Amino acid sequence: MMTLSETLELVRPNIMRLKPYSSARNEFTGGNAILLDANENPYNLWNDDLIVNRYPDPLQREAKLKIAEIKGVSPEQIFLGNGSDEAVDLIIRCFCEPSTDSIVIFSPTYGMYSVCAEVNNVQVKEFILNNDFSINLQQFFNGISPSTKVVFICSPNNPTGNAQPIETIEQILSKFRGIVVVDEAYIDFCPEKTYLSLLNRYPNLVVLQTFSKAWAMAGARIGIAFANPKIIATLNKVKFPYNIGVPSLSFLSRAIEQYSNTKSLISQIVSERELLRLRLQQLSCVKMVYPSDSNFLLVKTTDANSVYNYLLNNGIVVRNRTHEPLCNNCLRITVGKPYENSKLIQILNTYRP
Repeated sequence: MMTLSETLELVRPNIMRLKPYSSARNEFTGGNAILLDANENPYNLWNDDLIVNRYPDPLQREAKLKIAEIKGVSPEQIFLGNGSDEAVDLIIRCFCEPSTDSIVIFSPTYGMYSVCAEVNNVQVKEFILNNDFSINLQQFFNGISPSTKVVFICSPNNPTGNAQPIETIEQILSKFRGIVVVDEAYIDFCPEKTYLSLLNRYPNLVVLQTFSKAWAMAGARIGIAFANPKIIATLNKVKFPYNIGVPSLSFLSRAIEQYSNTKSLISQIVSERELLRLRLQQLSCVKMVYPSDSNFLLVKTTDANSVYNYLLNNGIVVRNRTHEPLCNNCLRITVGKPYENSKLIQILNTYRP
C-alpha cells in the first residue's frame, strides 16, 4: 500500500514547482468588504439575487462545507470542477508526463478518459472487462508498467451499469503504485456501493462524483473529486481560478437545501428502472437486459443499428453502443419519466425487422 509521501512523488515535477495564480479573494475570507481588487464592474446589472458582476469564490468554500456534511468527508478533501470531466483532465495533467506515461481504462467504459489522455499526449492502455463486466485483475497486474500512472475505474460503469466489488478496488489500491480514480457518477442510485469510506486509508485514491445525474443539474456543470487534502491542493494549483460560475453555485445551494426531494426522485427513478427492465424483457426485439446500479439499462437487441434508427425515426433518442467491446447489438437506454418510458415500449412493440 502506498504512503502519502510516495503518492505525492507521482506528481509531475513541473506541477510541484508550479506557483499557482492567486487572487486577493483567496486571501480574504470575511464579508461585507469593499472589493477593489479584481477590476470588476461594481454595478450588478442583471439580477439582484445573483451577484454576477463579482467573481465567485475561487475555492467554493461555502459549497464544500455543505457537501462535506452530506458526504461525510472533510471540506479539505473536496475539489469542485466544471463537471467531473475537469477533474479527469487535471488528474492526467498533474500525474502523467506527456509522451512518456500512460493511463489504464477498462473497456467498455466512459469515453472521456481516453479523450483527455490523448489531448494531453498520454498513452491509453486498454483492458477488456470479463464477460460479466468485472475487472480481470490478473490481466491488469500483468499488463501495467512503471509508466502507468493513473487507473480509471467507472463504478457503476458506463455503459454496462454495474458497480465493481470493493475487494477488487482494494486490491488495485493496495498493489498498484499509482493513482486510482473511481468514477462514481451514478453512485447516488446505489449509495451503499460508494468507496468514499476508503479515502482515509488509501492516499492514492480519488473518487469522482457529479451533480449532473441524480441531482438533475447536468446544465450547471458541477463535478466533484474527493481525495487526500494534498492531492486536492495539487488540483487547485492547476485549475483555472474561477472555474464554477455564480449561477451554477446558486443552483447547487438550492439543490442541497432540497436534498430530501432529490432522494425521493432517485427512489422513483430506481423503481421506474425496474419496471422498464421487466417491460423491455418482454419485447421480441430484446434478447437481454443487463442488471443495473445506475439510471440506465444496457439492452442487447436483435439488431442494434436497426432498432436504434427505428427509434430515432420515431422521435426517441437512445445511445447505440454496438461498436463497444462486449456490447455487440447493445443499446444504452436512460430511464425517463413514466410516460416517456411507456412511449418507448409502445414504439418498440411496433418494431419489425
